[in-house]
Amino acid sequence: MTALRILIADDHSVVRAGLRSLLESHPGWEVCAEAADGREAVDKAAKLKPHVAVLDIGMPLLNGVDATRRIRKSSPETEVLILTMHESEDLVQQVIEAGARGYILKDDADRILIAAVDAVRNHKPYFSTRVSPASDSADSSEPHKSSRSRLTAREREILQLLAEGKSNKEIAALLGISVNTAEAHRANIMLKLGFHSITELVVYAVRNKIIQT
Repeated sequence: MTALRILIADDHSVVRAGLRSLLESHPGWEVCAEAADGREAVDKAAKLKPHVAVLDIGMPLLNGVDATRRIRKSSPETEVLILTMHESEDLVQQVIEAGARGYILKDDADRILIAAVDAVRNHKPYFSTRVSPASDSADSSEPHKSSRSRLTAREREILQLLAEGKSNKEIAALLGISVNTAEAHRANIMLKLGFHSITELVVYAVRNKIIQT
């Protein structure tokens, strides 16, 4: 029987070690890779095609929501389970729309992680009892959309990097684009969100769990 291959992504090495120990205690399961940030998680998922990716939301460089979206695009056979400390219906909704199959809280991991991974590997949803998707999550005809949803994937990526304190030059080097392009994206982000300063952008990123303080 083929082993279940799992990718773990969390920016804390102690958390990754604990998750690896717990997951590999289950017969036939192996952690094929670890990632310390969302960008690394996307790259490793694309290369290794794990059966399940267990992602934190508040990761550096690329948050768990956008990492989920990219993983599901590059490796559609990989199911995503979000493991986080945030009890947020809005975040649950965001990760479902991004393509995640489950969402559990870190406080519950020692009790339900095995069951959650087993569910998503079989393409079944799994959620901690304290969080649940909105009853109309399948309805894509919502009359209102979050301001974040108005941003393109590249703009969301740059929004996070700006909020993490990266300069236009650093963003350009990291993403392989020109400084002028990075500056143009920054201007579009500020315009779409109605912000006039980086401070406003950082506050927005923290409130929306795009970055952690």
